[in-house]
Amino acid sequence: MLNLLKKSSFFIALTILVVLFLIFTRDATEEQETILDLQAVSSTEDLFDKQAEAIQDSNTAAVVDIKGAIAKPGVYEVSPDARVNDVILTAGGFTSDADQSQINLAQKVQDEMIIIVPKIGDEIESGAGSVESNGKIKVNMATQEEIEQLPGIGPAKAQAIIQHREEHGLFNSIEDLLNVSGIGQKTLENMQDTIQIP
Repeated sequence: MLNLLKKSSFFIALTILVVLFLIFTRDATEEQETILDLQAVSSTEDLFDKQAEAIQDSNTAAVVDIKGAIAKPGVYEVSPDARVNDVILTAGGFTSDADQSQINLAQKVQDEMIIIVPKIGDEIESGAGSVESNGKIKVNMATQEEIEQLPGIGPAKAQAIIQHREEHGLFNSIEDLLNVSGIGQKTLENMQDTIQIP
């Protein structure tokens, strides 16, 4: 009888140990899974953060090509809020023979913009680089005369486009022209096949 009691106590103790082992093992496994889940979430968040930073970086820089009577002509990366004056300073400033009167220093820069600083006595070619080989007019660079060649655009509307461009910066999309006084949806539809932005 005593022998039987010892054997049953042994089995009961063994059963308790096995149950305790299973409980602790399960808790450790769940804790590990929780840690792995948290790491996965964290790495996914890091990936999203890096992608967002890359997108933000691409939206926070404008690449501008500056040529002519400038100390260090070349391609520069500047803030999209920068002005032509900022680019000129970044490029080392004007040379002594630069004709500063032909440059709009207050103009906002735009990605892929070309700035040509003429020498004294030279004239900026009318509309240089503002007409594409396909005949489309780059509204952000065109002169008033070139803008007047667009369908439905006379001197007053051409002047309004240039004034809006100088006061509010370059147009980022064709639809931005709707913000110009005197240009409505119909006018935009008439000229949208003949303009290019940028």
